[in-house]
Amino acid sequence: MAKPSVRDKIVDAALERFHTLGFSGCSVQDIVDTAGVPKGSFYNYFKAKELLALEVLSIYGQDSNREILDDPSLPPIERLRAHFEYMAAYYADFGYEKGCLIGNLAAEMTDNTPLLRQAICQSLEKWTAAVTATLREGQKDGSIIASLDAEKVARFVINSWEGAVVRMKIARCRQPLDDFFAVAFPLLNRPIAE
Repeated sequence: MAKPSVRDKIVDAALERFHTLGFSGCSVQDIVDTAGVPKGSFYNYFKAKELLALEVLSIYGQDSNREILDDPSLPPIERLRAHFEYMAAYYADFGYEKGCLIGNLAAEMTDNTPLLRQAICQSLEKWTAAVTATLREGQKDGSIIASLDAEKVARFVINSWEGAVVRMKIARCRQPLDDFFAVAFPLLNRPIAE
């Protein structure tokens, strides 16, 4: 196996540090200390911490198992559940303490980090589009209520998930995620009361 480059060490360290300490709570020194590289190495690859955060956010999004939402071998509702269960298992690996990096970074956004704000917005838009497409497939096959506005429901599901993850991080347990599964999924295929 190839030895990680200095740049890779910095990115890996930043992913871990941002997820643990947050963007504002993490200094360049924290990142290079974790990476085991000199501080000057950071500036050889990144002109600012915000630019490193953009790369970290991209990597985090790729590791969220969004591709399962496009898997035609599973019914749409099962794809949605598998996607969120995958993330729940990821949080379990950290003892439910770290939360979602996207949500964590979003909570810290200021006018001083416009590129990161834009990247988070784009990440959420891509995630929403993937969930929307899956919901629409479910509406076509009859497993999801056809009268629902798929895009609005996708935003609601993601917003509910992110809120549950914040509560999970505070409580350091899976219960808020279980509440999400118990309430959100039945709403997708329960007949709407007249």
